[in-house]
Amino acid sequence: MKYLGLDLGSRTCGVAISDALGMLARTYTTLRFKEDDYTYAANEVKRICKTEGVSVIVLGYPKHMNGDEGIRAQISQSFKSLLEEGTNLKVVLWDERLTTVVVDRAMIEGNLSREKRHQKKDELAAVVILEDYLQSL
Repeated sequence: MKYLGLDLGSRTCGVAISDALGMLARTYTTLRFKEDDYTYAANEVKRICKTEGVSVIVLGYPKHMNGDEGIRAQISQSFKSLLEEGTNLKVVLWDERLTTVVVDRAMIEGNLSREKRHQKKDELAAVVILEDYLQSL
């Protein structure tokens, strides 16, 4: 079974994909779209799922550190609904607290330039989200 991991922002969506066995996660791409154009982003994710044979999407769910759900969490819930419309895809919301911190530290330790960090942080965050989910199975 193949899985897709997503780190959704207001203008980008980092995408990671698992291997065919659902054991390893790797970067796939960063989708770029007009600010808050989640319909476009959802359609692109659906296209990727169809092309790659993905059956489960793991969508980062940004909660506050105290566990409260803010506007970004509400946007993720709406995006989940967009992804499920007209598909048989299973979409799992996955707590992504501290994902960006982990990714930023790893990229700094890896001596990536500021520009490279900016380009890759979304898809690397998606990898962390997907890896966390796969490890929980």
